[in-house]
Amino acid sequence: MAVRTRSPRRTVLLAAAAVAVLVAGTLAVVVSQGQDKYPWHTDIVSTTFWVGEIHDPNAEDGSQEYSTYDSRWMESYGGCDGIRTADGCSTEPRVAGNGYFPSSMTPLENPFYLDLPFDDLNNPEAFAERGTVIPWAAEEAADNPALLTSDQHSFMKNRWVKLRKGDAVCYGQIQDAGPARYDDSAYVFGEDDRRPASTEYNGAGMDVSPALNGCLGFSNLDGQDDRVDWQFVDEEDVPDGPWRRIITTSQVQ
Repeated sequence: MAVRTRSPRRTVLLAAAAVAVLVAGTLAVVVSQGQDKYPWHTDIVSTTFWVGEIHDPNAEDGSQEYSTYDSRWMESYGGCDGIRTADGCSTEPRVAGNGYFPSSMTPLENPFYLDLPFDDLNNPEAFAERGTVIPWAAEEAADNPALLTSDQHSFMKNRWVKLRKGDAVCYGQIQDAGPARYDDSAYVFGEDDRRPASTEYNGAGMDVSPALNGCLGFSNLDGQDDRVDWQFVDEEDVPDGPWRRIITTSQVQ
């Protein structure tokens, strides 16, 4: 009986194909792991806030002229992130034509900002557990462990977040904490898609800036019915877009 043998060329081609499949599979796993490094939080109510807004002059956290991380936020940002009116600083619609930037001022910091209900600086409970619940804290403090107990360093400020609403995908940086709660680690860092602990503002789990409001296509300029999906993302995984035109790097002040 004649014995069939594979030609050397066919053997090489098959081997190359197998390697290609293996490499492609490896790359797919790496990409998948990069995308899924941090869990998604889905169908989260998001309200809108902006630098210079006076939400409630009688509330301790009712003014956006300062943030939990920046006592001079409005000054650092460059002024009212909107339009000056007789009532103060009002928001405005944002459009893609100018990258969702404000129409009447030039920001000094990233207009794509947001908050989450975990204040790792001023809330005692959140500060005490930040080294264990914030996924990147240990790595960030590896060369300087004193950062873990420093009241001049936040592991949340400037952190990037990926947001999506329908087909829209946008990115922003954390610059404040809220709404309503400041120690909701189970929601912010949990892997079980938990709902926010607070039921205020229709159960909102974040506030976003006017730029993110426009980029995501919110139905309201200042409402509490829009919903988004979100996840943390490392800076190296943030793609080009208007959110990278100005990147905020300042720390606590």
